[in-house]
Amino acid sequence: MSLKKKIRVTFLFDNSNLWLKKHITNYKFNLNKKLILKFSSNKNKVLNQDIVFPIGYTKILPNTFLHKNKNIICIHASKLPKDKGAAPVQNQILRNKKKIFISLFKATSKIDSGPIFLQDYFYLNGTELYEEIRYKQAKAVIKIMIEYLKKFPGISPIKYNKKSTYNKKRTPKDSELDINKTIKDQFNHLRINDNIKFPSFFIYKKTKYFLKIYKKK
Repeated sequence: MSLKKKIRVTFLFDNSNLWLKKHITNYKFNLNKKLILKFSSNKNKVLNQDIVFPIGYTKILPNTFLHKNKNIICIHASKLPKDKGAAPVQNQILRNKKKIFISLFKATSKIDSGPIFLQDYFYLNGTELYEEIRYKQAKAVIKIMIEYLKKFPGISPIKYNKKSTYNKKRTPKDSELDINKTIKDQFNHLRINDNIKFPSFFIYKKTKYFLKIYKKK
């Protein structure tokens, strides 16, 4: 593909998981290539694109969609094939991980199982709260997409034969704290909970109490 040829790129957002949208739409994709960028939340209107990036997508895209576009490229915050599935960053933080990998791979009919093109990582120092964690993750997602776009179309996937591991989907119940444990013991648990959407809570004397955490500015 000539560098002069325009590359059609669509960012496909999931309306139930839009935290990455502001980071993507505000970023200036100033590359030495002619990109036609589109942003959509309706997969039925995404057709004949050279590249589609499903961003924060929580549903498996049907094969009909995969065949309507040339390259469906997903990003998952783990060192695939480890930590497939939901909430990879939160689950890794709960295991005291500070080096968080990002994998960019081709979408298939199986979740987080397509051939991998690129892997990178970002660091957490252990003090970040939810919004700070998301900000660092967003920067890493954009960085790996830029790397892919720079190398496209001359980029080939990486082969791997490692064993897969899976995370279960987190629910509001997973934000519950144990009143018999210390704050220090549960600090990582506090860090990964959103003060608005799924705040930490505990039950005491049959009453539910919410606990929110902020840094002093």
